[in-house]
Amino acid sequence: MAKAEGMNLSAPRWVGAGMLGALLASTALSVPAIAQDAADTQQGDQPAQPAQTAPQPGQQSGAPSLAPGAQAQVAEPQGNTIRTISVAGAQRLEPQTILSYIQLRPGQEYSQAAADQALKDLYATELFGDVRISEDDGRVLIEVVENPIINRIILEGNKRLKNDKILPEIKLAPRQIYTRSKVRADVNRIIELYKRQGRFAASVEPKAVQLDQNRVDIVFEINEGPKSKVRQINIIGNEEFSDGELRGEMLTKQTGFLSFLTGNTSYDPDKLAFDQQKLRQFYLTNGYVDFRVVSAVAELTPDKEDFIITYVVEEGERYKYGDVSVDSQLRDFNSDVLTRQLTMKEGDWYNAQQVEDTIEGLSETIGAFGYAFASVDPQYDRDPEARTMAVQFVINQAPRTYVEKIEINGNTLTQDKVIRREFRLAEGDAFNSLQVRRSTNRINSLGFFQENFEIAQEPGSSDDRINLIANVEENPTGELQLSAGFSSLESFILQGSIRERNFRGRGQTVGLSLNYSRYSKSAQVSFTEPYVFDRNISFGADIYRRDFNSFNYFNNDRNNTYENSTTGFTLRAGTPLSEYLTVIGRYTLNFEDVTLGDQYFSDINGDGVQECNPLIAGRYLCDALGKRTSSILGASLVWDNLNNRIRPSRGQRIVANVDFAGLGGNVKYLRGRMNAAKYWNLGSGFIFSLQGEGGYIHALQDNNDPFTDDVRLTDRFFLGEPQMRGFDIRGIGPRVLRKRVVDGVVSQDRDQWTDDALGGRAYYMGRAEMEIPLGSGAREMGLRPSVFVDVGAVWGLTDPDVNDIYYQVDSRNEDGAPTSFSYVTSPVAPDGTANELVFVEEYVGDSPKPRVAVGVGVNWNSPFGPLRIDFSKVLVKVDGDDPKTFSFNVGTQF
Repeated sequence: MAKAEGMNLSAPRWVGAGMLGALLASTALSVPAIAQDAADTQQGDQPAQPAQTAPQPGQQSGAPSLAPGAQAQVAEPQGNTIRTISVAGAQRLEPQTILSYIQLRPGQEYSQAAADQALKDLYATELFGDVRISEDDGRVLIEVVENPIINRIILEGNKRLKNDKILPEIKLAPRQIYTRSKVRADVNRIIELYKRQGRFAASVEPKAVQLDQNRVDIVFEINEGPKSKVRQINIIGNEEFSDGELRGEMLTKQTGFLSFLTGNTSYDPDKLAFDQQKLRQFYLTNGYVDFRVVSAVAELTPDKEDFIITYVVEEGERYKYGDVSVDSQLRDFNSDVLTRQLTMKEGDWYNAQQVEDTIEGLSETIGAFGYAFASVDPQYDRDPEARTMAVQFVINQAPRTYVEKIEINGNTLTQDKVIRREFRLAEGDAFNSLQVRRSTNRINSLGFFQENFEIAQEPGSSDDRINLIANVEENPTGELQLSAGFSSLESFILQGSIRERNFRGRGQTVGLSLNYSRYSKSAQVSFTEPYVFDRNISFGADIYRRDFNSFNYFNNDRNNTYENSTTGFTLRAGTPLSEYLTVIGRYTLNFEDVTLGDQYFSDINGDGVQECNPLIAGRYLCDALGKRTSSILGASLVWDNLNNRIRPSRGQRIVANVDFAGLGGNVKYLRGRMNAAKYWNLGSGFIFSLQGEGGYIHALQDNNDPFTDDVRLTDRFFLGEPQMRGFDIRGIGPRVLRKRVVDGVVSQDRDQWTDDALGGRAYYMGRAEMEIPLGSGAREMGLRPSVFVDVGAVWGLTDPDVNDIYYQVDSRNEDGAPTSFSYVTSPVAPDGTANELVFVEEYVGDSPKPRVAVGVGVNWNSPFGPLRIDFSKVLVKVDGDDPKTFSFNVGTQF
């Protein structure tokens, strides 16, 4: 080694982090220092670049080759010439591997610059936590402290983001070599994940837990912090519209009392850009074509909990339409005719949304004639001085298009033919945009696939060919439903059903339902094939058993009035008459048995035979007793152009039904019913619907009794829950109330009455309902509220024979105590004594007067399944009606 002025050559010389000064201060870090480094990172350091892969031995360019071994020597050292190079402190790495990372070699001149470069090269490998180089008389010693191996990665404090969301994003992993730069980068990655969730106050503190064998556990202690909300939205420069109007157009909302319903109160940079587009769209819709957002700034409050957003806008001048016209280059369309059909006129305020709607309408019109690729381009001519905007819609020349092929993708369960038969176009047909839309609606109406399914259109093999692509995502089509309701008469009502609407992927429907309550029991098995032998003919069958128990309460005791047991089946078949019109025929055979409770029977004639006592049960019940067979032939005519049969938002459905009973059996009547529904999509998520139905039944046989209606009790119409909310089951219409008399006073306590609903021969019901959209918060919870008005009535029954009922003592014992008694209609006993009045009967409710109920309901896709809750308030009722306030039902899908 060459001598230097004033330097003791006999003393060893060390080169390390201290000698390199500031150059290596940021890299020569030991493991315990990473926590402080992470704190520095969260104060504003930029994320470190990912560490480069350490070079492999032998990759240094320009270095002499090195013989294997722990040392390298030359025979005759001279001066500052390196004689040997030794490595100390290596555990996992071989010394020769470490030497291959540097350019120092025996025989070279040793210098401070060469030592500094060696330090840089070793630290660049990110394999070492500390490195020192010393030289003593040509003997160079390199002392290293290897970076530890990562044993495991531990996350603590993360509740909002689970491990499976964080671990795939970070680069550190077990069995990798620990480096401080990787830890710093992963801290930044974790913080960025939380920022995407709107948690800008999140912080991460990494710690290293030293283990044996030079291993460490890396622990990320996460403080998630609150979700950063938008505290305030300021708008500067708006004069024509208030801050509130403009905030209403934005997706982002200010935090407020009802934030949990409106949602979108979290700060999101992407939403900030989207809201600028929403503002521009709003102003363009109102004619301000020069509007622009000068700046949009989001400032984080000092506590990092909220943001304050400030928009600076320039509204500009408001424009009107200038000349508006259509220029058609297609021979099938006359430009003048299309111009006259435009909704905008010269002099109207300019509306950019109206222009977009016109383009869409023109495109749909020309698409209906087979021009799939004919574009409509608006040409604008703005006159700043007159403040007018002239618009010319140019329909460009294009060839008539034909369907080349129809592709179906994504259906793993559903067979291709189930989807393909819903297409209103076939391969080789002329393209028609209206038929494409209809096909989309029909596929959506199946209910097998994702909501808002759309048929994609792609160019075919030539300019006049188009491919229709159905990319479906299958949804669960099995339904397991549990329903519950509460009735003031019956308490809880339970229903259960299981149904598969796409059995074996064939589009068939099979179902089983079981209902149980203190009111009724039923079981039904059903099957429907929509395309018999792949022809456009549907077939279905139902087999059922229904036990209906009518009862009442008296003195808090449950009393059966009558039980109607029906066993039967229904066969049905249908075929379409046109795209929207379908005819359905059906045949039903029922075996019915109507019985009464034992308390309604007594020995009327004194011959020991128990017969139905009209004074106890009422003549209307006694006449209904017996077994009957009903053979019913029916037909339905259905008009349906709903855009979705599961959740319609547009279109209408009208059904006319007629049933004739008398094709065999001993029941004869003619019954007609009609129901209709229409839906309007009002925009912004509001869906308004009107529904109405009504019916009438006419008996074809005479029972020759002036106090008994010719239509049997079990064939009449009944109205109430669930058809009409706000009233109990069979809570509307003709009924006989038998009121108890206590000490000569008629009780006004309904619990002391017997209430027997008799139904009617005619009914009607109407409903108006508005589905109200909520913010994303409620929408993510699956809440869909609505407000409704229900109107209806059932009436038209022959007045039954009602009486005042007296308690008559028939015999007494020697002490004068009654030993037997009976109910009679006479106020005087045969012995001349007065009978006690115990019941007063009233016939009420037989009126076509509309009953009206209003209320609110909520559909909720709860963790238990779809849940429907209704709260109702009766506004108009008739004496005898039985109101009801609350009902709910719940189900699930599989």
